[in-house]
Formats: sequence, C-alpha cells, structure tokens
Amino acid sequence: MCTRVTYLGDNNLVVTGRSMDWGEDMQSDLWVFPAGMARNGACGAGSLEWTSKYGSLIVSGYNIGTADGVNEKGLVGNLLYLAESDYGTLNGKAPVSITLWAQYAFDNYATVAEAVAGLELEPFRVISPILPNGRAASLHLSLSDPSGDSAILEYIEGKLTIHHGREYQVMTNSPVFDQQLALNAYWKTMGDEFLPGTISAADRFARASYFVGVVPKSIDKNYISAVPEQKMQYQAVASVMGIMRSASTPLGITTPGKPNVSSTIWRTVTDHQNMIYYFDSATTPNTFWVDLKDVDLSKGAPVKKLAVAGGKYYAGNAASFFVPTEPFVFGTA
Repeated sequence: MCTRVTYLGDNNLVVTGRSMDWGEDMQSDLWVFPAGMARNGACGAGSLEWTSKYGSLIVSGYNIGTADGVNEKGLVGNLLYLAESDYGTLNGKAPVSITLWAQYAFDNYATVAEAVAGLELEPFRVISPILPNGRAASLHLSLSDPSGDSAILEYIEGKLTIHHGREYQVMTNSPVFDQQLALNAYWKTMGDEFLPGTISAADRFARASYFVGVVPKSIDKNYISAVPEQKMQYQAVASVMGIMRSASTPLGITTPGKPNVSSTIWRTVTDHQNMIYYFDSATTPNTFWVDLKDVDLSKGAPVKKLAVAGGKYYAGNAASFFVPTEPFVFGTA
C-alpha cells in the first residue's frame, strides 16, 4: 500500500506526490502546527522532549499521528507501510512513538541533508504501537525538499538504513528498499513493452519509476494552453497527480493477509517551490489545496484543523477554512 514519487523538473521545479492506501477509513484531517510547540515522544517517562523549530501542515492518521505533510521550509515527509520494519531495542536511547517520527523531522529540520545528518545519529529509538485497526505501525519514511534531494529511512533488523540522494525518487512498500531497487533495475531493461500492471508494491514501484522518468520536465506545448495561467508548476502538479492516480488501488479492494495491498483513500501532492499542498480524496469528488503562504506557522500562532473525516470536502484554496482547535494527542507506544 502507498506510493511516493518526487518529480524533478526544469528550473529547479520539484513536486512530491504520495498515495495513502489503507484497509479502512483512516479518519484523516489536516492540521496546522505552528513553530514553538512543546513535544514529547509519547512513550511515558524518559521520552524524548523537544520544541518545534519549524511550523508544519500535516495530515493525521486516526488523529493520533502525523502521516504526511510539509514544513515551512518545504521539507516533505511521507510515512508508508513496510511489513519488514524492525525498530530494535532502546539501547539506552530515549523513546519516540512512531506516530511522531515524521513530525520530529518537520519540527527540527529544514532540508533533507540536515535531517539525514541528525537522524543518522539516532537521537532516539522508535517505538511502534498497535494502530486502532489492530495492525502494527510498521512504517518507513521518505523525505524530500525544494532542492530535489531525497532520503528513504527504514529500520531493518533493528538498524536504521538511510538511502540519501536525488536519485531516490520513488518508494512503495515491501520488499525493503534495496530489494525494490534491484527489482526496478530488471524492469528498466524491459523498457515500456512489459510495464507491470498489478497493484503489488513492486509493480507500483516499477510503474511510478517509469512514469516519473518520462513525463515532461518542461512546458508541454500540446497541453499548456489548458493549464491554469499556462504555468509550468500547474502542469507538473497535474503530471504528478496523474502518476499517483495511476499507482492507486480502486476503493473497496483489500486483500486479507496482505497488508501491502489496500485501497487508496487519499493522495497528496506538494509543490515545494511554490509551497502549495494539494489533497485529493478517493472518497469525495473534489481535489483542494492549501497555499502555505495563507496559513500562520509562526511561533505563538494557534493550532488549526481542517476537518476532512466524515466525508467533508472543499474546492480551491482551503486555507481560510482551518479553525483553531486543540491539538490531537499523539498515540502512545
């Protein structure tokens, strides 16, 4: 379940998209978290504590954790399912619930390189709780930023593995990332004659890699006249949204015993340069967006929520519909 793609266009245009695939309604909402928020790792006594340096716009999962989002510096994070995840033991490190893993990155880092430098020191140990649907929170994390830099972070056999570089544009689920790269290398030898078409993670990886490699990196004269304001940024967003939809699983499809295969429930696309975050629900008819220039992420600003759960939907720039709300409590481990 889930697919993530980072598009690298001309003139330093960078767009990251992801699909969220899950076996049920995740009751997601959008939240504005300002800088200066006091955090703790939600693991009881001894949990890591910090104060957010940067504000962020996030999508919640069950309103107990951060599943996706972008911070005020354009750092994007996406949590995807990975059955092989093994977070190891504490080894004397302060614990942090996995519900805060992406949020920790948003709160503390401006770039992927900065995040990698900080996280590879393992300042905490991730603790994975059981989610409300009874599944373990077995997740890996992708990061991307306005420079086009990317990182994929996985805990395998208790050890943190980081793949860091602009070339890591695609992530799905099982198997672990280095094996996905090997599988994708095989499909690249086949060209577009035998592009795999199932909803398995490996096939979605191959398709997403192919499409992100062939979509135009500059203005497409065949279609730009139909694009709002004839701007390349909107063409790029439309291209990435098309990739995310092509890698999505139709609503209602789940496979018992195979947690990597579930229906797509929503998609996000982030325009890093222009700081616009798009939300595309698979259960309601409208795609809407939030222009981060229209939300207050400064220290002392209120926490705000845009209710999406329960079938609520919006059109256009939804920044003005956020309302001050007490922040949710991150899920404990």
